[in-house]
Amino acid sequence: MPDTVSTTGADPKRSVRVPPAVDRLRDRARTERDRLAVAAERTAQAADRLAVRLEMAKVRVLPASMLSQRVQPEGDDQGWSFLVRPAVLGFIALCAIAVGASLPSSPFKLEMSGTWYFGEPAPNTSSQSFMLFGLVAVYGGLVLLIRVWYGLMKALARRPGVPMRYLGWIFVLWIVPMLVIAPIFSRDVYSYAAQGEMMSRHINPYVYGPYTLGAGPYVNGVDPLWLNTPAPYGPLFLLMDGLFASLSLHHVLMTVVLLRLSSVAGVALFAACMPALARSFGKDHGAVFVMGVLNPLVILMLIGAAHNDALMLGLLVAGVTVARYKHPVWGVLLCALAAAIKVPAALGVVYIGWDWTGTGLSLRQRVKPLAKAGALASAVVLGLSVGSGLGLGWIGNLGTPGTVRSWLAPATGIGMGLSGLLHTVGLTAISTATVLSVTRVLGLTAATVISVYLLVNSDRVGALRAMGISMLLFVALGPVVQPWYLTWGVVLLAAVVTPKLRVVLVAVSALAPFIGLPGGRTLLDNLIHYNPIAVAAALLVLLGVLLAPIGRWSSAWQDPAVPLERLEPARR
Repeated sequence: MPDTVSTTGADPKRSVRVPPAVDRLRDRARTERDRLAVAAERTAQAADRLAVRLEMAKVRVLPASMLSQRVQPEGDDQGWSFLVRPAVLGFIALCAIAVGASLPSSPFKLEMSGTWYFGEPAPNTSSQSFMLFGLVAVYGGLVLLIRVWYGLMKALARRPGVPMRYLGWIFVLWIVPMLVIAPIFSRDVYSYAAQGEMMSRHINPYVYGPYTLGAGPYVNGVDPLWLNTPAPYGPLFLLMDGLFASLSLHHVLMTVVLLRLSSVAGVALFAACMPALARSFGKDHGAVFVMGVLNPLVILMLIGAAHNDALMLGLLVAGVTVARYKHPVWGVLLCALAAAIKVPAALGVVYIGWDWTGTGLSLRQRVKPLAKAGALASAVVLGLSVGSGLGLGWIGNLGTPGTVRSWLAPATGIGMGLSGLLHTVGLTAISTATVLSVTRVLGLTAATVISVYLLVNSDRVGALRAMGISMLLFVALGPVVQPWYLTWGVVLLAAVVTPKLRVVLVAVSALAPFIGLPGGRTLLDNLIHYNPIAVAAALLVLLGVLLAPIGRWSSAWQDPAVPLERLEPARR
């Protein structure tokens, strides 16, 4: 007889028994409920792990421009404290270079009385005791600077979205040591100053060399190779140059200071354009800024040596940037002004004209806009040439830099090697100048042919990438290779660099400061004549700078878009 259950009106104390089958069903339901709860909890945990992995996959796939909008730290001030270490280490490296290059008898600056405010050689005294220290400081500073720069670039490549003001402060901090010391690694700025003085006295630098000024402070600092050499620079630069000489009241050191400040202005101009240029190509501005602006070549050669290439690059990058934002006329005008500083910037006019009406067009469709860009740029340059009263003599002087014979330039080095070989086998009738003319023409021809190919295929290669590679080709295959010439291509390519091209640019930027660096021969002489113990100590210092750990700035985070607290459960 089955157990009964209580009903309405029944005695509540009377017990009611439930059938065993019902009890089993209830137990089974409780067990199933517990099992489902455990499964649901495990499913939720798996979903969390999958969400983290999907987020990480998105970070690897999304363009850097999108990442830069999603990974801004809260308050925009948190999470970037790691930048303090590379900023300070880079500043220390540049201070070491500045101190080493400023010591009396330093081979890295012009050793002549009246060429700077301090660091001049004392009369009737020898400062050879400082020579080894200065060499170690400069070379050690270079090694440290390159390491810091490369580490910072890798760190920001992994963590996009750095606020530009932080990079701006690093730039300001790094250039301060270069603004204090005398021009280093080159004497060209003293030639600029002398040409500016010629302009202020209405002497045409396209016809006469600085020696026309006669003996005096403006001429003393000029390299003897250029004393009787006319200027190869555009009319806009010489107009500015003459203005600086007048503003300085014909004081040579103040003229040099104004020329250096103009180089800072040029670098600041392309530094201001670099983030917008990077965004137009879908790149994050952080690593691009480090590659193109905080580059050791830019800091040392354009600002430290005060080369007018900085002004040319500033106007060129500004022109390319405004053209990317659909203002080709302004782009052509700015590139024309850059070409009126130094002629290689005319390549920017060509590329803006080529893409004026869009990409994917036939050669016939590109001729008219290309001609329009050429006519507009020619009007600007001719107007400056005629309006300045200087004329077009600078065009005939463009070969002036080729006066230098350097083994570092392949076209020149091969020519000198062939000439030596011909003279060895008895063919002395063929002069070295003749062989050099042939090899240099062949080098420039090769650069031109490859550059035309890049231009025609720029839709596939990329216009800015093709232009930057062409710039590097004209330098590498030209008559002379100077470290500051390499900045033309490095700065342009920074915004469109690919992984393979990045390797090339890093190698060029790391090695170029040592190319033709004054003091190398002195260093070898010192290794022979100095106290062996002192030499060994100096080499140990350099080795320590090369190998010493300086910090992993990116080790604190593995993925920029996923907070660490979300990654930890997945790792466990």
